[in-house]
Amino acid sequence: MVFTLDKTGEHDRNDAVPAEFAVRLDHVSKSFGRQGVRQLVLDDISLDVAPGEFVTLLGASGCGKSTLLNLIAGLDAPSVGNITVTGGRPALMFQEHALFPWLTAGRNIELALRLRGVPKSERRPEAERLLALVRLDGSYGKRVHELSGGMRQRVALARALAQDSRLLLMDEPFAALDAITRDVCHEELSRIWSETGVSILFVTHNVREAVVLAERIVLLSSRPGRVVREWQVDIKQPRRVEDADVSSLSVEITEHLREEIRRHAQR
Repeated sequence: MVFTLDKTGEHDRNDAVPAEFAVRLDHVSKSFGRQGVRQLVLDDISLDVAPGEFVTLLGASGCGKSTLLNLIAGLDAPSVGNITVTGGRPALMFQEHALFPWLTAGRNIELALRLRGVPKSERRPEAERLLALVRLDGSYGKRVHELSGGMRQRVALARALAQDSRLLLMDEPFAALDAITRDVCHEELSRIWSETGVSILFVTHNVREAVVLAERIVLLSSRPGRVVREWQVDIKQPRRVEDADVSSLSVEITEHLREEIRRHAQR
């Protein structure tokens, strides 16, 4: 199933289009504000994410990374250009876990399953399977306040996976975690990506996080956001932030990121 989102904000279904990509952005731009005083946030972005590919979007705060994810998720429409997503609507994981505190971990996941149309009799077994996938076996009945920050983010990841989309959009989901917990979540996400084959588009402003996780890194300029550089990451998984190859590539990318920030400051 293929959905195309254009500047009208409408998704057109076209089952005949082959799944050569998980998402394709074709000359996408986005502006905010009223006529005459509009601010250009994203400018002429063309980008493909292949099926099963892990891509990180990297850039300074305010460069439009989250806006781009919102456009792909269908929460907003591009001002110019088209966005095509294969495999149904993408799942979106936010910076905050956004779990409902009055529901247990399992019930939070079941809510996504119910909205997907999964029969009631199948919801709990599937929720428990997804909790096991994120290594939270036995946590079905735990309330949100009983879970650590890292555990909450893993429940949120399980809930996103419950939507059964082939494209997972992640908006800085580990930014609020401490360094050790973040490293553990990186390892878990890499494992889950490998096991499920889902395509991931991951937003971050943390260069080392991008290098640890991604197959490909896309650097956006400061506002307006434009694609200015890409890197293929040919470092064998699993990766750790202290690895020499990770450090070397991180230094190179950081220099390009700093240059973009300096260029923006001089305008």
